[in-house]
Amino acid sequence: MANSPSGDSMAERIVRVISAFDAERPAMPVATLARRAGLPLSTAHRLAGELVSLALLQRTDSGELRLGLRLWELASRSSAALDLRQVAMPFMEDIQAVIRQHTQLSVLQEDEVLFIERLSSRGSVSNFAKVAGRLPLHISSSGMVLMAHSPRHVQEEFLDRHQSDPPPFPAADSLRRQWAEMRREGCATLPGVVDPDTTGIAVPVFGPQGSAVAALGVVVPRGKENTSATVPALMTAARGISRGLGTDSAEAGPRYGGGAGAGD
Repeated sequence: MANSPSGDSMAERIVRVISAFDAERPAMPVATLARRAGLPLSTAHRLAGELVSLALLQRTDSGELRLGLRLWELASRSSAALDLRQVAMPFMEDIQAVIRQHTQLSVLQEDEVLFIERLSSRGSVSNFAKVAGRLPLHISSSGMVLMAHSPRHVQEEFLDRHQSDPPPFPAADSLRRQWAEMRREGCATLPGVVDPDTTGIAVPVFGPQGSAVAALGVVVPRGKENTSATVPALMTAARGISRGLGTDSAEAGPRYGGGAGAGD
């Protein structure tokens, strides 16, 4: 039930407070928190005090606010992402032992790709993906391969939401062609999109219902992709993760029918 002049509920305001923190601003004074959460200063001050008393937020030595340890504790007790990470980790370690750059696991969250685990080696190339961080799905090989293996209506709804986005957002027909090709190939390879010196390569991980539930990917130096070896290794690992999630090998793939990029 809404209980504020703006019409948002207490739960919505708490989520806005918690969501105000990110990798760029892990700590901030209450005035900044109020601005980032879109709340009156008095409301932010009161909510912050209550969340600090519950250990969901904590104060630094300088008096700034940051996310509390209890928030991580509660989230870690029961999480679908945690289960996925636990199943995937041995396979990710195998890939990382060969790639020695970046190996990452991600899921779709709204119109972005959310990274839930990443393994990196010393001296590896730059990587904008961070654990618990997001990227727009259209610039990420992981996001693109997941959307490529999504039902047709999911793809079209995404395109409808972004039909008025200006360049450099890709044209709808271009994205449809890319998704169809990625679906045929079973992988996405994006050289120089996020960083001109790197290439992202990703494959889908299928769940028990035959839908793509995650993406397994790597970020490697551009020009040294070795896709003929990297893609089969990723696909083998992805099948192993799928089996660990309870997916029969015969079911580890899309069930939408109608050819590449199609399905309802």
